[in-house]
Amino acid sequence: MNSNHVLLEEPIRMASILEPSRSSYFPSMTKIVGTLGPKSRSVEVISRCLIAGMSVARFDFTWGDAEFHQETLENLKIAIKQTKKLCAVMLDTTGPELLVVNKGDHPIPLEAGSFVALTPDQEKEATSSLLPINFGGLAKAVKPGDTIFLGQYLFTGSETTSVWMEVSEVKGDDVVCLIKNSAVLAGTLYTLHVSQVHIDLPTLPDKDKEVISTWGVKNSVDFLSLSHARSGQDIREAREYLSKLGDLSQTQIFAKIENVEGLVNFDEILQEADGIILARGNLGIDLPPEKVFLFQKAAVYKCNMAGKPAVVTRVVDSMTDNLRPTRAEATDVANAVLDGADAILLGAETMRGLYPVETISIVGKICGESEKVYNQDSYFKKTVKYVGEPMSHLESIASSAVRAAIKVKASVIICFTSSGRAARLIAKYRPTMPVLSVVIPRLKTNQLRWTTTGAYEARQSLIIRGLFPMLADPRHAAESTGATNETVLKVALDHGRNIGVIKPHDRVVVCQKVGDDSVVKIIELED
Repeated sequence: MNSNHVLLEEPIRMASILEPSRSSYFPSMTKIVGTLGPKSRSVEVISRCLIAGMSVARFDFTWGDAEFHQETLENLKIAIKQTKKLCAVMLDTTGPELLVVNKGDHPIPLEAGSFVALTPDQEKEATSSLLPINFGGLAKAVKPGDTIFLGQYLFTGSETTSVWMEVSEVKGDDVVCLIKNSAVLAGTLYTLHVSQVHIDLPTLPDKDKEVISTWGVKNSVDFLSLSHARSGQDIREAREYLSKLGDLSQTQIFAKIENVEGLVNFDEILQEADGIILARGNLGIDLPPEKVFLFQKAAVYKCNMAGKPAVVTRVVDSMTDNLRPTRAEATDVANAVLDGADAILLGAETMRGLYPVETISIVGKICGESEKVYNQDSYFKKTVKYVGEPMSHLESIASSAVRAAIKVKASVIICFTSSGRAARLIAKYRPTMPVLSVVIPRLKTNQLRWTTTGAYEARQSLIIRGLFPMLADPRHAAESTGATNETVLKVALDHGRNIGVIKPHDRVVVCQKVGDDSVVKIIELED
């Protein structure tokens, strides 16, 4: 995959670096996905996370039962009402994950230079020389010389909590490995990752299907994070499954790219998925360290050109236990933004970390500063060239709205939309100002009752860079009159004033449908 360079705007005034970061209703255009867990599940903490900038709450089903996550979600709903901050819900599947079974829940010391056998016999006790695993086909999948990583919450790079091993020999169903570094495995959750080896397990196992059909359906989740996506067929099968579950047919599927198989089949996965999550924890194991950033840049570029959200993970691991990120981590967040990422996903940092609110706040500030030097002009030209001519009608309108907004230095773009597609296309061109997506509800019926659409569409835009949704009054139909449009526009302008993104004498670009025509107009506000 080839990607072009995105350069910083020049010149940057050195004095401006010393200016304090300005607080804003939108901490950054780049969105933040926070994983809720033991350290971030109270109403108080979730409320502070929302205020700090979290716009998507992730529920990770690799640990915790449905009851635990339901209690957390109920607290999220209360926090949303209290803060008046909209937040989407993401269900993260387990996928074909290999785990060590430690029924005794005791620490297991592993010494460098020693050997340990991985066995599918889960009845045996986990020791320093024998580790039971939940997969019976490992012996057939690996060969001597293959690399296996083992640790809690995936490989973190810490030599005290994670171990890397080399397959020495295969004995029947057991795999004997040479331990390369000393570590102590504490707790019950040890994830096993076999580097660049195909594991013959379904991407959406029965355990995940049960969670989706119960917890997912009950809570009408906005996003399904499909772990270990390896091909376009994985996405098609997951979408077919969701289509049978009522409202979940509207749930968007984000493919988590975690291994070389996902990299090789990236183009077909991108075509099928609604968005991409670059799971750099596992990718950093499957790829040589010096190659990870290349894949990130190439993958994010492809997502940008396709107009699909790209989410980057594992950026500030050290903030799980520390109040400040390392210099390398802060730079990593900035580079993800400059590469074009739509969102940053925080995992252990907010789930079990000591400083979930501070982590979200600091990541948001780094994103905001990075966006100031993002070369939008270069990106815009590159995107227009990539799309080519003739443009589709909607693509032409979207790019024209962004071009006009930049030329007149508009403070905001307001887009009327019912499906969300028009707003997503505008965001694709990365305007330097926020896009207020006014979601106009549609009325539909199943012959038994009337329902309105719009809530899904609004929440699903919360993961797209620069896009900030608001729900229009349900009494305003999508096929509205000119008078109704003006009423909704006034509500949108008032909302913009209330949150501080629109001020007197500002210019605002409005993108809306009038009859059968799509219209872009420029408004100059009075006092």
